[in-house]
Order: sequence, then structure tokens, then C-alpha cells
Amino acid sequence: MIVVEDGLASNAPHIRHLKSLDMHFLLGAKPDDHEHLFDEVSQAEATGRVTTLRWTNDAKKEEVQCEIRFAHDLPLNKSNADLLVNFLQYTEYASDGSIRKRFSWVTDLTITRDNARHLVRGGRARWKIENETFNTLKNQNYHFEHNFGHGEQNLSVIFAMLMMLAFLVDQTQELCCPVFQAVHKKLVSRRSLWDHLRSHFRHCRCESMQQLHEAILYDLAKEMPIPTFASRRRARVP
Repeated sequence: MIVVEDGLASNAPHIRHLKSLDMHFLLGAKPDDHEHLFDEVSQAEATGRVTTLRWTNDAKKEEVQCEIRFAHDLPLNKSNADLLVNFLQYTEYASDGSIRKRFSWVTDLTITRDNARHLVRGGRARWKIENETFNTLKNQNYHFEHNFGHGEQNLSVIFAMLMMLAFLVDQTQELCCPVFQAVHKKLVSRRSLWDHLRSHFRHCRCESMQQLHEAILYDLAKEMPIPTFASRRRARVP
């Protein structure tokens, strides 16, 4: 497992904890928060211990110069000189030489010329997780709220776990279930999909989720006659 987190996590106690759990890490690191580390990077560069990769990215609207720098076995900070990390930095330069983007990380993974780009993509994947997970849970009817903290009671944690479990099931269906994919394509938004699911679940008796999805996909509920009260009453008479 590789833990990807922002700069708040790149501190000695947390990194030691990850190591104790045999977990790898790729954690954001900013110059303002890690002055000693960046000083060590400068010293390492002066002694030829920093590897630099450069290439031109023509896929964007303008030509962008890309650069990766990395170095190994640098102390995280003065207080934890024995805690050594590997440093990775990605920079994009505009055509005039100004910096467009710059991101830095610390990791325990060995960085090479062959895997440096992959590790940069891994570090940047946190933004994809932020956009496609947390924003989805917040804004597309999973009802994820900030008050789902741990606290001293467990109810909010249970709500959060049930919500994440539902999200996992939905993601699995979105990847693997053609019927779910067709329903999602038909209704466009998840919000609309959940609204239809709730409505059908409340008013129809379905034997399976597939039957429920097919009822939405083919508008089968619209063809179903609503039983009258009189017919329901006659059905109960022995």
C-alpha cells in the first residue's frame, strides 16, 4: 500500500507510524513547512546528488517545459536527522521561463529515471481522489457532511462507513455492470439516478438490483397498473 497525502502528513511522527505499519508513502512537502529539507536538497544539488529530467510537453495548447528533480536519503528536518526520506519535485515552465506549476513530495520509494514520472502521477492522483471522491460524496446525494467526525460516540463513524460502502458498491457497478452503466447514461447525473432508485424502491417490489435497474432503464414501472383499493381488499378475503 502506498499512502498519498498532502503536506500536513509529512511530519516525523506520522511517517514513523506509516513505517511501523509497513506502508509506503508519497507525501506532499512545501518549502515553507520544510525549510531544512529544501536546504538539504540545495546542498545535495551542489554535490551532484540530485538527478534532473527535462522534456517538452506538446500535448497542451502551448509548449510546456517539464522538469523532475529527485534525491535520496535526505533528513526530513533538524529534529529528526535520523529519519531519511527521498525527495521528488515536478515543475512546469511557461515559454518565458516562469514557473507555471511546482509540486514536491517526500517518499520512502526508490526514485529512478524510469519510475519518476509514474511517481509524480501518483502524487498528483490525490487531486483526482479529491475531485472524484469527496466532491461526489458531498454534492451528488451521498450526504457526506463535515460532522462525520469520530468524536467520542460511534454513530457518525457508522454513517460514514455505510456511506463509503454504498459508494464502493456504486463504483463497482459503474465499472462492471452494463445495466447500471446504461441507466446512468440515460439519466446523466447521479443525483437523478439516486432519485429514480429511491422512487422505484419505495413503490415497487423488486427481486434484485438488476430488476430494479431494468425497470428504470426500460420505464417498466410506467406500464404497471396501480391496483385499486377494492381489488386489494378482495385479495385479503379468504
